[in-house]
Amino acid sequence: MLLDVGGINTYYGTSHILQDVSFSVDSGEVVALLGRNGVGKTTTLRSVMGLTPPRDGTVRLQDQELRGLAAHAISRLGVAYMPDDLRIFPDLTCEENLQIAAKLSPRTGYWNQERVEELFPVLADRRRQKGLNMSGGEKKMLSMGRALMSNPQLILMDEPSEGLAPLVVRALAGSIMEIRSHGVTILLADQNLKFCRQVCDRGYIIEKGRIVHQGTMEDIWGNEAVVKKYLAL
Repeated sequence: MLLDVGGINTYYGTSHILQDVSFSVDSGEVVALLGRNGVGKTTTLRSVMGLTPPRDGTVRLQDQELRGLAAHAISRLGVAYMPDDLRIFPDLTCEENLQIAAKLSPRTGYWNQERVEELFPVLADRRRQKGLNMSGGEKKMLSMGRALMSNPQLILMDEPSEGLAPLVVRALAGSIMEIRSHGVTILLADQNLKFCRQVCDRGYIIEKGRIVHQGTMEDIWGNEAVVKKYLAL
């Protein structure tokens, strides 16, 4: 097991957001956190990454306890984070955004700028373009590419399909499968059940800060009552 989260409770001030949340991700898996807006998906990713530390519970990456570590220390252990707002540096070029991630990471491996640009050819075309001037879809590819430049074991992706045209979502699904084929494990939070069915092995449904259902993506897809109760908009 690569990631094991056990009974975490996370707060924003006095608001109890995550309540005894437990889940696991095996090495090589793509796992979804599913649920409507505001149920705790982003907070779960931020809790793993150390950006919103849980007050109790455990967050283990293999044999290493992550709870209590700063985000930069967790990154150095091989966890990358692609936030929903992407956090592209607007005044840096596409190439500079990629290179800064590589320079800040002590890890080496398969991923470098050439391979990221093979995965996302538009990034090679936009190499000299500033982040500010890139489209939403291009920024999403750049954010994913920047995460890869640190050669992570695990990538946390927040709403990767959000705001993308269906054609771009299909291309994104192919990219995620390619990333997985090179040994990267992925935990993603998304509302798009159809997209998650394409790319994920298993899913955990979150409602009001609790895990309320889990199963294979095919089981979740086929459970009309669960989809209607927790996922239908």
